Amino acid sequence: MKKLLIVFTLMLSVAGILAGCGSEESSEKSASGNEKAQEEVTLKIGLNGSGVPIWEFVKKKAAKEGINLELVEFSDYVRPNLAVAAGDIDLNAFQTVAYFDTFIEERDLDLAPIATTIIAPMGIYSEKIKDIKGFPENGKIALPQEASNMGRALLLVEQAGLIKLSDEFNGIGNLSFIEENPKNIEFIPVVAAQTPRVLPDVTASIINNGVAVEAGFIPVQDAIFIEDETATPYINIIAARADETDKEVFKKLVEIYQTEEVAQHIRDVFNDSLIPTFVPLEDIGWQEQ
Repeated sequence: MKKLLIVFTLMLSVAGILAGCGSEESSEKSASGNEKAQEEVTLKIGLNGSGVPIWEFVKKKAAKEGINLELVEFSDYVRPNLAVAAGDIDLNAFQTVAYFDTFIEERDLDLAPIATTIIAPMGIYSEKIKDIKGFPENGKIALPQEASNMGRALLLVEQAGLIKLSDEFNGIGNLSFIEENPKNIEFIPVVAAQTPRVLPDVTASIINNGVAVEAGFIPVQDAIFIEDETATPYINIIAARADETDKEVFKKLVEIYQTEEVAQHIRDVFNDSLIPTFVPLEDIGWQEQ
C-alpha cells in the first residue's frame, strides 16, 4: 500500500511538471502571437483609379510581410497630397515628380518622395508616317494645349530631334520657347482628349498615355516616338511626409514594390502601356533620406 502511494505521488508530480511545461509553452506561443500582432502595421495609401490594380497586387505581397495596406481612392489630383500632409493617410502614389514639385511649392507642404514607380509615357502618333526620322518639311503636329502637358510635349519633340527649345524653357508649355524649328513644323494646340481624333488632319499628334490607351493604342507598339526612363520629370513617385521618409516600414514597402515580380505584373496588366521605373531618388532631383 505504501509503495502504491509513493508511485501515485510520483505520477501526480510528473503530471504537474508536464502541465507546467504545457502552460509555459502555451504562454510562449501566446507571447509570440502577441509579438506578431504588435509587429503588424496598417498603412493608408492614397491612389487614383489607374493605380489600384498595381497596389492590389502589392497589397497581397505586403500582407505576407505583416504590412496591411488600406487603399484610399481619390478622384482628383489635389486631395491626395493634402491628405498626406494632414496625416489622414500615410502615403500616396499617383503623380509625376514634376507635378509633385510644383504642387508642394505652391501649397508650401512638407512632403518628400520615398521611391519611384512607373512612367506613363507620352507618345507621338501618326497615320501618315511610320518613323519620326521621316517627318516632312512643313508638317503639322497637334499637341495638348494645357500648359503642363504642352511643356512635356515640347520636350518630347525636342528629344525626337525635330526642334530646339530655348535655355529659358521652364517646362511650362508655350510655343514661344521654340528656338529652332528647321522643318518649319506647324504646332496645333488642342484639348488633350481631342489629340487622337485629329490624327487624320495632321502629320502627327502627341497623345498622353491615358488618352492613348482609351483610344485603343498600345503606346510602346503604336507610337512612332515615345518617352522612356530618361524622362525623369515624368516618373511617378510614392510620397510621404518629409519627417517620416526614413520609417523602416516605408522602406520595406518600397522593397516590396520595386521587385521584378511587381514590374512584370504592371507590364502584364497594362499591356506594356506603363513602364516600371525604379531609379534612385537622386535621379529625380531628390536625396535619399
